[in-house]
Amino acid sequence: MSTVSPDPKLKIFSLNSNTDLAEEIVDNLGIELGKCSVTEFSDGELQINIEESVRGCDVYIIQSTSEPVNQHIMELLIMIDALRRASAESINVVMPYYGYARQDRKARSREPITAKLVADLIERAGATRLISIDIHAPQVQGFFDIPVDLLLAMPILSKYFLEKELEDVVVVSPDHGSVKRARQMADRLKTGIAIIDKRAPRGNFAGEINIVGDIAGKTCILMDDIVDTGIRIESGTKALIENGAKEVYACSTHPVLSGPAIEKIEASPVKELIVTNSIPLPPEKRMKKLTQLSIAPLVSEAIKRVHDEESVSPLFDS
Repeated sequence: MSTVSPDPKLKIFSLNSNTDLAEEIVDNLGIELGKCSVTEFSDGELQINIEESVRGCDVYIIQSTSEPVNQHIMELLIMIDALRRASAESINVVMPYYGYARQDRKARSREPITAKLVADLIERAGATRLISIDIHAPQVQGFFDIPVDLLLAMPILSKYFLEKELEDVVVVSPDHGSVKRARQMADRLKTGIAIIDKRAPRGNFAGEINIVGDIAGKTCILMDDIVDTGIRIESGTKALIENGAKEVYACSTHPVLSGPAIEKIEASPVKELIVTNSIPLPPEKRMKKLTQLSIAPLVSEAIKRVHDEESVSPLFDS
C-alpha cells in the first residue's frame, strides 16, 4: 500500500463506530487522524467539536452505521453539518457498513423505504460523496444524487479461501437473491455453485429446505453479505451437512451478529466463519470459529485514488 503525498488539504476523521479500522486506514496512508470529539449531554443529545481547521480541505469521515445504528447515524449527520459549516471543500462519507440497506423497497403497503430516507439525510446534511462496501441492496447507490463508490470485499474473502487450498469446493448461495454474489466468488475460486432453496412464509424461520446443485462429498462455502442473527448460517449448514456436504465454511462481509447469533453459530456444524472488520467485534462477539479480515488496505487505496482523482474501478479486479 503506497502512502499519499503529504497534503494538508487531506483530512480523515473517525467517529465512534469503528476507530480501530480508521487507525489502520491512516496508518496505511501515512497520515494522522483528524482531531474531533463526540460528547453527550445528560439527556442523550450529541455534540461534536472539530478541533482543527478544515477550511478548504477534502475531508473523509470513517463511520459504519452499525449497532447502535441510530446513534451512529446521528453522529454522522451532525459531523457532516459541522464540516459544511466549517467550510470544508468536500465531505466524503466512508461508510463500510450501510445500516438500513435491507429496507430498500416497499414489499407491502404502508412500508417505508428507509434506505432512501438515510440517503436523503446524508445528502441533505452536506455530504459530497459516499464510499461503502457491499451494500445489501446495490440499487441503494441510485438513491443518491452524489457520487457513490461501492467497493467489494469479494477479492479479500476469495483470497483467503484460495490460500487455504481447499479441495472439492462448491460455493453456496443462501437464497436465490444471492446467486450473483456466489457466482462471482465461484469464478474466482474456479468452482461451481449451489443454492439453498428455502420456502417459508414471511417472518417464519421454519420451512422446507432443498439444495439445488451437487454438494455430496464436497467442501461448501456458504456466503452472504450480512450475518445477523445467525439463523441462516445455522439452518443452512445443517441442511448442507444433512444433504451430504463434507464440511461447511461460511463467509460474510458484515458481522452484525445480533441477538442469539454467537450461540447459534457456535452450536452449528459450520467449521469456520470468515468476516471483515467493516463492523468492529467486541470481546463477547469473538469466538474460535470466527476469523476477521481487514478491509483497511482496500478502503485506504480507495481514499487515495479519490483524493488523487484516479479511477477506483481497478479495485474491483484486485
